[in-house]
Amino acid sequence: MLIAQFSDTHIKIPGKLAYGRVDTATMLQAGVAHLAAMQPQPDLLLITGDLVDLGRPAEYEYLRSLLAPLQMPMLVIAGNHDERQALREAFADGHYFPASGFMHYDTGGHWPLRIIGLDTLVPMEGRGELCADRLDWLAQTLAAAPTQPTLVLMHHPPFQTGIAHMDALGLTGREAFAEIVRGHPQIQLILCGHLHRSIQTTVGSRPVLTCPSTAHQVALDLRPEAPSAFRMEPPGYMLHRWHGGQLVSHVVAVGDYAGPYPFFEPSGKLID
Repeated sequence: MLIAQFSDTHIKIPGKLAYGRVDTATMLQAGVAHLAAMQPQPDLLLITGDLVDLGRPAEYEYLRSLLAPLQMPMLVIAGNHDERQALREAFADGHYFPASGFMHYDTGGHWPLRIIGLDTLVPMEGRGELCADRLDWLAQTLAAAPTQPTLVLMHHPPFQTGIAHMDALGLTGREAFAEIVRGHPQIQLILCGHLHRSIQTTVGSRPVLTCPSTAHQVALDLRPEAPSAFRMEPPGYMLHRWHGGQLVSHVVAVGDYAGPYPFFEPSGKLID
């Protein structure tokens, strides 16, 4: 199984730029075209939150039009820039969101990897939360299939990154989350967004990755007093390959770069 992951697309209504500078729609179009040309094609696309910038229905409508060239199924989760009901309605054709309440889901045995989506959204706030109800749902859902290889999706990463202004908008409940996942070795990987960067660590002895944005990236500045800022570093996405009982992840840079160039001459001699 090959899984693509987009994150933090931050689509606004046509003609509007994010933060007065970032053309997120054009950048997503480039990401979509890049992914559409990928061979082999992924079996599934995940989008880990902040799909749009202000949570407006018109933004979700525009997002769906930008994603339309992609033929694979999609699963999305809410980020702090999303609005639950508008997101629910925009992706109602997927039939995986509950009709009301938190937007958790569990794909069960539909794919070789079971995929669990978590809702960490706190309306009108940048931070995320896994409250007692959300944690109970996760614990019960994991316990229902303790041997099935599982991928967990959540927007807010369950760890401190060292980027101070983003950690201030971090996840409440991450300690309890770590204890839950520690007891479930079927979790192969936890995939997150929010940070607009690729970051890797472990939580509860399980690997966790954050995905770069298809648009702007959060500035890598580990000073405690670092200001809230972004950079126009290369946009990207991730590919996760499940094969032979192992999950391997790749970061993909979107852009037109020189190459590919051969390492070897037609004779088989290494080019020096």
